[in-house]
Amino acid sequence: MFSSSFPGCFNVADLGCSSGPNTLLVISKIIDTIHKLCHQANKKLPEFQVFLNDLPRNDFNSIFQSLPEFYKRIKKEKFGPCFVAGMPGSFYERLFPSRSINFIHSSYSVHWLSKVPEKLENNKRNIYITKSSPPSVCQTFLEQFQRDFSAFLSLRSEEIVSGGPMFLTFLGRSIADPSSKDCCCLLELLTKSLIQLVNEGLVEEADVDSFNMPCYFPYEEEVKSIVREQGSFNLDTDDVNNKSFVFNKDRCGQNVANSIRAVTEPMLASHFGNAVIDPLFARFATLVAEHLAVEKTKYISLVISMTNK
Repeated sequence: MFSSSFPGCFNVADLGCSSGPNTLLVISKIIDTIHKLCHQANKKLPEFQVFLNDLPRNDFNSIFQSLPEFYKRIKKEKFGPCFVAGMPGSFYERLFPSRSINFIHSSYSVHWLSKVPEKLENNKRNIYITKSSPPSVCQTFLEQFQRDFSAFLSLRSEEIVSGGPMFLTFLGRSIADPSSKDCCCLLELLTKSLIQLVNEGLVEEADVDSFNMPCYFPYEEEVKSIVREQGSFNLDTDDVNNKSFVFNKDRCGQNVANSIRAVTEPMLASHFGNAVIDPLFARFATLVAEHLAVEKTKYISLVISMTNK
């Protein structure tokens, strides 16, 4: 993926970095990989400029507060100078000057769409694609993903150097059916939790009908087709990793609820109000635990490596 020859300053962009404990872990791994390659080729280790990108509402301050310890660790490992900066903004827009980035990475972010697809009025009592969704709903989600991912590739091709690598990991599915359990199971359970609140009079049914998740979990062939048609990148490798959720009922049901809440709470609170969040995820944790007691659940990670032409 990397050449053994590097510029004096190696520019790395992590798109959709979030602000948790793993934010700087990815950067450490990238620097460590380049360090090993330079050592093998007997080359001088470059300086590193790292750009952490996420939406402006991301908690960049928490990342910056952890930088002193990160810099200390980098210095201890003798990796050379590293400079980290925040780059708030949508990755569906230009973020960096032309041909300024040497390596682009994104983990579990590109399945989020630029917006909720339009014309989903007939997807009632659902917040994503399900078996009950009309074919037109599935097509609408796919077309939005095609537009967004094609734009993402076009924008990144302007920012990354010629021959520069881009490595993407995002949630997807292993079969062509867009309503498969690969990707829809947990969101279906979240929908059931909302319907329970409707039945209890805590949420309006019309509010559920008007809410849809701005995400799409693509089939691997859909991703490769977009890459080929857009034309800016060569696919180096493509793989589908099947990762099982290893859950044990109640404890893991709560863990899943917490994970989904961390990602979806802002948009749910904006639409339904803050008051419903705690009861919603309490019910969701219970439903997940009940589901896991009778059926093993998994998710599919699409891992795509490509090189700018």
